[in-house]
Amino acid sequence: MIAALTLLPAVLALLGDRVNALRIPFFGRATEQAGREGRFWGAIVHRVMRHPAASLMLGAGLLLALAAPVLALNTGTSGAATLPDTFESKQGYLLLREEFPKESTEPVDIAVAGDVRGSATKRAVARLEQELARRPIFGEPVVEANEAGTVARVTVPIAANPDSERAIEAVRGLRDEVVPRAFAGVDAEVYVGGDTAEELDYQDTVNFWLPLVLLFVLGLSFLLLTLAFRSIVVPATAIAMNLLSVGAAYGLLVLVFQEGVGNELLGLSAAETIDAWVPLFLFAVLFGLSMDYQVFLLSRIRERYTATGDTDAAISFGIGSTARLITGAALIIIAVFWGFAMGDTIAFQQMGFGIAVALLIDATIVRSVLVPATMKLLGERNWYLPSWLTWLPDVRVEGSKPPPKAELRPMPDGSR
Repeated sequence: MIAALTLLPAVLALLGDRVNALRIPFFGRATEQAGREGRFWGAIVHRVMRHPAASLMLGAGLLLALAAPVLALNTGTSGAATLPDTFESKQGYLLLREEFPKESTEPVDIAVAGDVRGSATKRAVARLEQELARRPIFGEPVVEANEAGTVARVTVPIAANPDSERAIEAVRGLRDEVVPRAFAGVDAEVYVGGDTAEELDYQDTVNFWLPLVLLFVLGLSFLLLTLAFRSIVVPATAIAMNLLSVGAAYGLLVLVFQEGVGNELLGLSAAETIDAWVPLFLFAVLFGLSMDYQVFLLSRIRERYTATGDTDAAISFGIGSTARLITGAALIIIAVFWGFAMGDTIAFQQMGFGIAVALLIDATIVRSVLVPATMKLLGERNWYLPSWLTWLPDVRVEGSKPPPKAELRPMPDGSR
């Protein structure tokens, strides 16, 4: 942001008209027309605005249908099992799993703090071993204590991928059921650790903070957009549209990666889960990028409306005049993140695919259908600001107010 406000204007001032030197023949002429209303996007917008209700229903319905699979979203960690088959690490991992199904390089560690040499604690550890023996996923436990007799460690191999949902549920069962039942009434503190327990805690932490992050981002976005456009309707509709595009991206993630619909056609891998960090990361990045385009588009619409007072003309001009810039920017970012989607690691495939698809949806369906249809239906209500909020500072991202018309006064010779 600092570079855009200082370095870029300085460089442009130094270059002057030479900024157009070495112009690419076809695309160079197109860039000179930036700011004018484009014919292609303008034609689409005009058609949408002739039938705004139907366009809104079709566009929103399509995005809601794409978002529906998100109800089956299952987060987790990919783990070694999802690595490409050519990786030597995966080959060795699968071989060990096949030949030593009851052993594990990432066992569950249960720490028992207390008088581990006392009879009560010994009986509790014995009950724990009996409970573990009833669960096929666990191997033979090994119990050892420190010299002081104050801490015991129970090491239990787990016959599953330590990051898998099966292993995580098994450890959750240890914490919630097995350990409390075995150590009921015993004066000892018991902690279940290990790689699987760390993964469980990580997922629980992400799931706890996700709704709080969503509320914070949405609330701050609404506040800033209200200040920028002096309207509570524009921020609400912008946020709703961004949520639709993000939801559609989540749904496509589940459809392609979890359900395996079209993943082979796209050269992507299938997985039982979406990596736990991906939804939170996608929301932050997608909401930021989508809102960036929305602010650029809405500021041009607001600028035109301020100058003419015609909402319909402002919508048409704003979308048509920003089409080339937004499309070009979106295509660049889509190409960059599609490179991640073509990688070997499934977590980065999910991240790259999610961002690329969401930006494609935002730059096409949202911009050309939902924005003009919604703003056309709302009309002058787009710029509604309650009277009790008129004290807010008039911060205009689209520039200052147009200068007032000069009053015509008679000259000494009678002319005006």
